[in-house]
Amino acid sequence: MKNIPLIAFLVLLTSSAFSQHIRKVKITEVEEYIKNSDHPLVVNCWATWCAPCIEEIPYFMQTVKKYSDQKVELLLVSLDFTSSYPTKIQELVKRKNFEATFFWLNETNADYFCPKIDPKWDGTLPSTLFVNNNTGYRQFFGRPMTDRQVELEVKKLVGERK
Repeated sequence: MKNIPLIAFLVLLTSSAFSQHIRKVKITEVEEYIKNSDHPLVVNCWATWCAPCIEEIPYFMQTVKKYSDQKVELLLVSLDFTSSYPTKIQELVKRKNFEATFFWLNETNADYFCPKIDPKWDGTLPSTLFVNNNTGYRQFFGRPMTDRQVELEVKKLVGERK
């Protein structure tokens, strides 16, 4: 009987440790996050309804984990509809065991927010920005990426030779 509060606490702690918080942001907050990053950053724009997006996220997670000693961070920016925030996004993240920093972009005008990520971005999903403010490296891809492409790009991001 004495152990019930302890067990309840441990269950609560375990469930909260595995839940991912999805922060509601404006594009200016994403810009600031990128600008103020002091480590290599992979910014992937995706949505729950985008099959190529869901397919490539594990490639990013695996590669970022491989370069964790170089503090590479994966930022997943959801462009889901308002009706999907936060429940539908949270459910997919949990079901797929996605691990990253999560933002939900609370914007509807792609003509406004796309160029703030990259001038070449036309709103296509998935799209990914690789940026390292310490080295000046910045590369944008407005298309899905393969596991090999992600690996190659993260190597460049951290300054490794091929």
